[in-house]
Amino acid sequence: MPFPRFLKRPRLVLPTALATLAVTTALASVLAAPAHAATTDLPVNYDFIAGAVTNTSPTIPPPGANNWSCQLTAAHPYPVILVHGTDANMDDNWQAASPVLANHGYCVYAFNYGGDTPTSLTQGTGEIGASAAQLATFVNQVLTATGAAKVDLVGHSEGGMMPRYYINFLGGASTVHDFVALAPDNYGTTLDGLTLLASEFGVSLDSTPETAGSEQIAGSAFLAHLNVNPTVPSVHYTDIESKDDEIVTPYTSSFLPAAPNVTNITVQDVCAQDESDHIEMGADPVAMALMLNALDPAAPVKVPCLLVLPLIGPLSAVPSF
Repeated sequence: MPFPRFLKRPRLVLPTALATLAVTTALASVLAAPAHAATTDLPVNYDFIAGAVTNTSPTIPPPGANNWSCQLTAAHPYPVILVHGTDANMDDNWQAASPVLANHGYCVYAFNYGGDTPTSLTQGTGEIGASAAQLATFVNQVLTATGAAKVDLVGHSEGGMMPRYYINFLGGASTVHDFVALAPDNYGTTLDGLTLLASEFGVSLDSTPETAGSEQIAGSAFLAHLNVNPTVPSVHYTDIESKDDEIVTPYTSSFLPAAPNVTNITVQDVCAQDESDHIEMGADPVAMALMLNALDPAAPVKVPCLLVLPLIGPLSAVPSF
């Protein structure tokens, strides 16, 4: 999932009752697209864990993605590229965002990066600069296929931070229009104090800088280099984060410095009932609506407000938006 590999397995060991509830809730939350949303009618899975468990084919794009004959429209002139997180892949990370975007008339594209091989189940584990180069290659493919002038990016976790390396150092400032980040670790993570505890015992969790996990630790040399100039004026950045993020700690390290082209959103400021954690932020219906509004502020959708729980997702049907 979209966090350092050494946390992955313990995080996914669910009690039987909770796992059953998650799957049951997932079935209840796979809803049809809004009637006004153009030509597609794809189901949307707002339960991140259930989507990840049932969709384990890393080379299969998520619903609505990678239609290479998709025609851009005047309403949506920029194709949207989805950038998954650490230990995730394009299929399991985007069972919500991809169909939501497609159902609203966007041309959507997804890819894998940073895996041991292109077909590895877990991707996003390699050195982040190399992953950003893979993003650059994919952006060029999408621009060539669509004839677009620029792309919009939507990323989760590492995917909400890594593209900034592409933007800052690999030419992305001229090819990226909007960048929407869900629970990004722009300034790294203390892993809820684990790095500070380790340092008390003389252990550095940043001892292997050639991996995505270590580069995302707060204070890493990679992040220091990345954040010398956090943003570029030509790109608009929207960061969407939850106070209940247990992976990016403190949660405020997701946010970029205030600037005219930066919008930082805490989901609880929009919907106090939303208790999404780091993982669920990749499928949270509140975050999905905020994503749509960031990409197209001229045609905003109504942001739903409902109880959303970590590992489980929404506890009630998600209204159309």
